[in-house]
Amino acid sequence: MLVRFLVFCVALGVANVSLAAKVFKWSSSGDITTQDPHGQDETFTKSINAMIYERLIMPGKDMSPTPWLATSWKVVSPTQRVLYLRKDVKFHDGTPMTADDVVFSFQRAAKSKQFRTYSIPAGTARKIDDYTVEFTTEKPNPIGLVSIGEIPIMSKAWCEKNKAVDPQDFSSKDITYASRNAMGTGPFKLVAYEPGIKTVLEKNAAWWGLKDGRGAETNLEVIEYRPIAAAATRLAALKSGELDFVLDPPVQDVPRLKEDPAFKVWEGDETRVITITLDQARDELLFSDVKGKNPFKDKRVRQALYQGIDIMAIRTQVMRGLSTPTAIGTPNPKGEGIPVSYDKRLPYDVAGAKKLLADAGYPNGFGFTLHCPNDRYVNDERICTALAGMWARIGLNVKVEAMPKAQYFQRTPKKEFSACMQGWGDNNRDAMFTLKPLYHTLNDKGAGDTNYGNFSNAELDALIDAADVEMDPAKRQEQLNKAIEVLQREVLVIPLHRQVIPWVSRSNVTLVHRSDNKFAPLWVKVD
Repeated sequence: MLVRFLVFCVALGVANVSLAAKVFKWSSSGDITTQDPHGQDETFTKSINAMIYERLIMPGKDMSPTPWLATSWKVVSPTQRVLYLRKDVKFHDGTPMTADDVVFSFQRAAKSKQFRTYSIPAGTARKIDDYTVEFTTEKPNPIGLVSIGEIPIMSKAWCEKNKAVDPQDFSSKDITYASRNAMGTGPFKLVAYEPGIKTVLEKNAAWWGLKDGRGAETNLEVIEYRPIAAAATRLAALKSGELDFVLDPPVQDVPRLKEDPAFKVWEGDETRVITITLDQARDELLFSDVKGKNPFKDKRVRQALYQGIDIMAIRTQVMRGLSTPTAIGTPNPKGEGIPVSYDKRLPYDVAGAKKLLADAGYPNGFGFTLHCPNDRYVNDERICTALAGMWARIGLNVKVEAMPKAQYFQRTPKKEFSACMQGWGDNNRDAMFTLKPLYHTLNDKGAGDTNYGNFSNAELDALIDAADVEMDPAKRQEQLNKAIEVLQREVLVIPLHRQVIPWVSRSNVTLVHRSDNKFAPLWVKVD
């Protein structure tokens, strides 16, 4: 296979891939959706983008914020921060990275409905000199540095040359030069991108981090990613030696893999919450047999769906124990400071759920469609199928329509679903990065962009807005906690669980399993 790969590389003009190159081959069920680092705010896509495009501040091994393209910073005031850039950074085409590229990248990201969640709170970027950038916000921002650390840095000259000044509009199926090509500063360069087939990256021998000692742990020269939809096929490829690593092994096979000395299983909690979102805005649902009204506007109906879920059955039978049921609709309640007492689910109660539906005017139930991805989250389609069966017990007729994430994530921003699965994870330990994009009313300032239920609650908005500018940590935490209370009291979203993520590699692979579920080649070594 290595010989075939080298012929492929030579055909592409990649002259510096040597016969001694270590080709690391890995897979998961879905594919990267775009090469544009401001095009899609989806964890898997961002993980591959991050091998090519870097940020000013990035998470380290333990997920703590680490100086990256910025060497240091100072907080001048609650609305002003100054960051100092590395002076030895070059893009893959050899051009230096300067403040002009940083300012351009933040301006570009602000045009993206996917990334303005981060760029707008980061503030307005202004060049002070070639290696100093000032960020100014209109209001105090207690998490400004975290927002700054979420924007990938692109080459201004490259984007201008290739007519890629504006970010890709992924939801409109937009295809641009930047969505199919890449020019970053990172430890790996894009060699080939064949959607649905493979993505090939090559080590950047001129990466600034090599002199900094950051690439010392890895011996990877070439990384080949292949999406393989069928779980059994992925595992067979791993067992045959065709793959070195699988990001998402079938959960039912994990116990057996742990006992096989040919493999290593790496697992831990993921900072991601899986929820069910309900359209609470339309006067008539798109996919329902109820005409002239929207049953999801009624809290009693939403609560009936919640209490019709046997979450422990999902944990034991669908997830095989690899989930942590939760009542809180954020990825990391413990790290976000939300009291443990809040993590108490409404009880599973079939009779109670039926009564709620009857009280709401649906004694015989009703029908609707639940849309889900089938290659994004652990057992996503199986969870949705299980939910449909559980809801049938309370009189609901639920059709499950599952699809690949490439299609799913084009439709969710358009709010084209009546009920859908939503997964949300992040690198950050602050609830604002969930509350503001997912649960605030949609506005033009980066709030509500991923509120796929399109609901609006004035009390919740006021609490989120207050916490967004509160600099006193204790007052701010109280506001965040109260926001969670409103979210739970009104059943605005139905939380399910947080994933426990198993990875599996061949036994000669050493890696770091991070809670963001992102494959990080800087810490991967093959013996």
